[in-house]
Amino acid sequence: MGMKFTKMHGCGNDYIFINSLKEEVPSPAYLAKKISDRHFGVGADGLVLIGSSQTADYSMKMFNPDGSIGEMCGNAIRCIGKYVYENHLTNKTTITVETLAGIKTLFLTIRNNEVIEVMVDMGKPIVEPCAIPVMSEKNIVIDEPISIMGVEYRMTCVSMGNPHAVVFVDSVGGLKIDQIGIPFEYNLRFPNRTNVEFVQIVDRNNIKMRVWERGTGETLACGTGACAAVMAGIYNNLLEERVVVKLKGGILKVEYDSKDNIVYLSGPAKMVFEGDMMLTWLV
Repeated sequence: MGMKFTKMHGCGNDYIFINSLKEEVPSPAYLAKKISDRHFGVGADGLVLIGSSQTADYSMKMFNPDGSIGEMCGNAIRCIGKYVYENHLTNKTTITVETLAGIKTLFLTIRNNEVIEVMVDMGKPIVEPCAIPVMSEKNIVIDEPISIMGVEYRMTCVSMGNPHAVVFVDSVGGLKIDQIGIPFEYNLRFPNRTNVEFVQIVDRNNIKMRVWERGTGETLACGTGACAAVMAGIYNNLLEERVVVKLKGGILKVEYDSKDNIVYLSGPAKMVFEGDMMLTWLV
């Protein structure tokens, strides 16, 4: 007897989704390591379990490819909206999902019974260093120097439920992210490690971004990272409140409601394929 799964992605940020309302998932951290491997497994940026919740419509539990737990993922949560609607688990177009970063609200755009876009209320950006967390004596980390492999970078730190260090660069094209990603992620200034966004300002409403995700490496997109990048741009007076974010995997849209201090993320969600996993494969 196998375990059914669905592979989905948001702008190339791909995850394996399992409906844990129906499937019992033993050792999800171990399963995440096995199934995420792109040579010996299905291949993904992580594993996501869709479950029940006492405080929201559904819950999301996310595991990175190294087995560590992720608090929140803007691309994965949009895929959940598409999954529950198109699999007839709900007919609502406004859905709440419980995450380790709090309850998030999804707004689905439907065309011909298909979810073509999902907007997520990502909540309030967190800038207090102890809450991100990042080691700093300042009240907010904006354009602060950090030395990585003997090179000084300037970072702005934001949490969107998970930690982000945003670095503005002249160009993301020739960036050797595979060499500096790990030293950034594991720098001692980040007690829980960090995600890192390298951002090129095109104009005040457009940016290009590459991202190093904690526990994963470089990915084609990161929803919380896109939100953090835009907020960092606003804090540095580089960006307006509506920004198009161009990533290696596609386009995300971020809007900041300064009145209520809320960040909204919009973008696509795509189903790649469905499968049936034999549990004996896990041994």
